Amino acid sequence: MYKSRYRRIVLFFTRIIISSIYWDLFLPRIGFRQSSLNSRSRRFRKYAISFRNLAIQMGGVLIKVGQFLSSRVDILPKEVTEELVGLQDEVPPVKFDAIRKVVENELGNTLASLFLTFDEKPLAAASLGQVHRATIASTYQVAFSKSDSSPSAVAVKVQRPNIDRIIETDLSALQTVGNWLHRYRPLRKHADIPELLKEFAVILHQEIDYENEARNAETFAKNFSDDPNVRVPVVVWSHTKRRVLTLEDVWAIKITDYQAITQAGISRSEVASRLLNTYLQQIFEDAFFHADPHPGNLFVNPLPMPTGFEYLKQTKPKWQLTFVDFGMVGTIPPKLRAGLRELLIGVGTQDASRVVKAYQMLDVLLPNADITLLEKAEAKVFERFWGKNMSELMSISKEEMREFANDYRELIYSMPFQVPQNIIFLARAVGILSGMCTGLDPNFNVWDHLAPFAQKLIADEVKMNREVWLDEFMNLAKALFFVPPKMQTILDRMDRGDIAVRTPEVTRQTQRLEGALHQVVAGIIFSALLLSGTQLLLEGKEILSYIFFTGAVISLLRLWQIARRQHNNKI
Repeated sequence: MYKSRYRRIVLFFTRIIISSIYWDLFLPRIGFRQSSLNSRSRRFRKYAISFRNLAIQMGGVLIKVGQFLSSRVDILPKEVTEELVGLQDEVPPVKFDAIRKVVENELGNTLASLFLTFDEKPLAAASLGQVHRATIASTYQVAFSKSDSSPSAVAVKVQRPNIDRIIETDLSALQTVGNWLHRYRPLRKHADIPELLKEFAVILHQEIDYENEARNAETFAKNFSDDPNVRVPVVVWSHTKRRVLTLEDVWAIKITDYQAITQAGISRSEVASRLLNTYLQQIFEDAFFHADPHPGNLFVNPLPMPTGFEYLKQTKPKWQLTFVDFGMVGTIPPKLRAGLRELLIGVGTQDASRVVKAYQMLDVLLPNADITLLEKAEAKVFERFWGKNMSELMSISKEEMREFANDYRELIYSMPFQVPQNIIFLARAVGILSGMCTGLDPNFNVWDHLAPFAQKLIADEVKMNREVWLDEFMNLAKALFFVPPKMQTILDRMDRGDIAVRTPEVTRQTQRLEGALHQVVAGIIFSALLLSGTQLLLEGKEILSYIFFTGAVISLLRLWQIARRQHNNKI
C-alpha cells in the first residue's frame, strides 16, 4: 500500500514537471512563446483538477499542500484557487469503527463510559484527523466554569489511523521531487527545497501530537486573555491524549461563509480587520502565532445583544473571532522578531532604506544583491502602490507592471531573494491570511492597519531607547563621580613629590592628556543629554525634555571652555 502511494505521488509530480518544462521552457525558446501563453489558463486548471482529485483520494500531506494553495487568491491564478478551494470540505471521513477504536485505545475506556453522547457523523474531516461532537458529564465541567449540572458540549478531535506511516510516505515522495527541483539552478538559488521539506516534516510530527496542540491552545488563550473579541476553546485534559484531543465546542460561522456572516449583521470588512490585527499582535508582540489559519480553522461567532445596563455601556463585543486547531504554530526568536519589526516600521513609514535593512536582518537577500538598486525599486513601489486597497492592487494594468519591470529589469532578472527556512511557515501563514482578507473584503486596505501599528512600534522603540540612554547617562555619572577624585589624588601625590616628573615634555603631555579627557567627558555628557531630551520630546514629555536640553547647553559651553583652554596652552 505505502509503496504504491509513494510511486503514485512521485509519478504525478513527474508529469507536472515534464509538462511545465515543455510548455514554459522549451516552446518559448523555439519561437512558440505565444502558444505557451495562450494555453496557460487551461493548463493551470487541468493541473489543479488533477491535484485535487489525487489529494481527495489519498489525503495526508497532499491535503495540507492543497489547502495552502487554495488560500493564495492574492497571487495564484483563479483557475488554481477555484479548483482547490473544495479541499477545505471534501476530505473523506474515516469509518466510525476505526475512530471508536482509536479513542478507546488512547483514553483507556469504552466510548460509553467516557462520553454521555458521541455523534458518529463527523463534524469535520481534515487531512490528519477528524472532529466529532460529543457531550461530557458535569463532573468534567471545571474547565468551563459552569454553574449548572447540564452536560457540556465538546468537540473531540481524533487522529486518523496509521497517519504516521502515511505522513512518512508522503514526505518521502515530496523529498524525492524536491531533490529533483533542487537541481534546477534558478530555483536552487532562491530556496533550499530539501531543507524546507525537512522543516515541514518537523512541524507535521508536532501537529500529530495532540497533547502538544493542547498546550499550544492554552498558550494562545493566555496571550489573548485580555481581548474579549478573540475566543479560544478550553482544553478538557481528562479526555485528551496524544491521538485524541477534547475541546470546548466553539463551532460557529466559517470565516469563508460570506453570506452567513452578512446575514448575521457582521461587517466582512470588520472581520478582515480583526483577523489582521490579531496576527500583528501574534507576530510582533507575542512572538507566537497560529501557523495554519486556513478557513476551516477560523470562525465568526455572533453573540447575543446585551440588554439593560450592559447595553447602555456596550461592555460586550457583538461577535468573536474564534481560532481552533493549534497543531501548527510558530515561534519567533529575538533576531527574527527584530528583523520583522524593522520591516513593518519601514513599510509603515515608507522608508525604502529601512525595508532593505530589514531584508538583510532577515537573511532574505542573496550575497550579490545590489542594495542601491533595491532601495530605488522599493522607493518606486511605495510611490506607485502605497495606499491602494487589495482590489486596486489586483487590477493594476499590465502596462503599468511592464513599465515597472522595464525600469528595474536588472533587479527582476537577478531576483536577489532567497527563502530562509526559519520564516517559511510565517510566510505561509501570512500568505493564507492575505488571501482570506482579500476574500472577505476585496477593497481591504492593508496600509490602513500597517501604518498605525508601525507607529506603535516606533513609540515602543523610542521608549526603549530612552531607557537605554538613561542607563548610559547614570553609568557615565557614576564614572564622573569617581574619576575626578582619583585624578586629584594623583595630582596631590605629584605636588607632594611622591611622584617625580623631571622631564618638562612629560609634564606638558600629561596636561594635554588631562585636558583631552575633560573634553571627551564633556562631549559624552552633551551627546547623552541632547539625545535623551530629543527622545523625551518625541514622547510628548516637553518639561522633562527641556531640562535635558538645558543640561546639554551647559555641557556644550563647558566643552567650548575646555577647547579654548587647550588652544591657549598650545600657544
